[in-house]
Amino acid sequence: MPMQPPRPRQARLPLIFAVGGALALLTLGARADAATLTGNAALTSDYVWRGSSQSRGDPAVQAGFKLAGDSGVYASVWGSSVEFAPSTHASSELDFTLGWAGQLAPDWTLDANLLHYRYPGTTADLNWTELNGTLTYADRYWLALGYSNRALGGRDAGLYTQLGARLPVNERLRFEAAAGYYRFDRDARSTLQDGYAHGQLSAIWAVKAPLELRLSAHATDRDAERLFGDDYAGDRIEAALQASF
Repeated sequence: MPMQPPRPRQARLPLIFAVGGALALLTLGARADAATLTGNAALTSDYVWRGSSQSRGDPAVQAGFKLAGDSGVYASVWGSSVEFAPSTHASSELDFTLGWAGQLAPDWTLDANLLHYRYPGTTADLNWTELNGTLTYADRYWLALGYSNRALGGRDAGLYTQLGARLPVNERLRFEAAAGYYRFDRDARSTLQDGYAHGQLSAIWAVKAPLELRLSAHATDRDAERLFGDDYAGDRIEAALQASF
């Protein structure tokens, strides 16, 4: 995420992830026959997250793995190249997730997780943790919420809300649309705005399994531009080659 003012760096991974990750892997490992390992990879022209570029408009390489059990418990790690302000020396992002995903009722599913964003090798403390939940209906419509008491790695609490829809055209083509709002509970010393809004529209074409081509149009309001700057926010087009396996 775009950086906040530098603070003393904390190099220790939060204890909850060290313990929780070990427990999750032990649980899944104890029943290896009931665990599923999946992965994903992407090459994108611009790493856009919640409307703002994490690569300053430059290409990014991304990959991740997920280990999930039949109970719905899962652990995952995902990484991407990033490009923040030169003073941070941030060049990579690693996301560690512990969660549960499953069916609540016919057509209704829930994914609840704790996600830790980590930026190895930086000269500023940009690491932060977020509690997330996504409620999905009929595998087509979703409501996602994300809360952190250190949103974007800063001093402020933040609540992110997103509404989205997945609209299949045929077996090879689908559209996805989403609108989100990030609201901040500002600290007295904060330089953040009260919040910002963004929207995106994507067309995804299944080239040949497991490859897909994605073209996305992103837009943010002026509050996002004032918060992140023109290099990171505003209108932009993103193209990506992605795969799931």
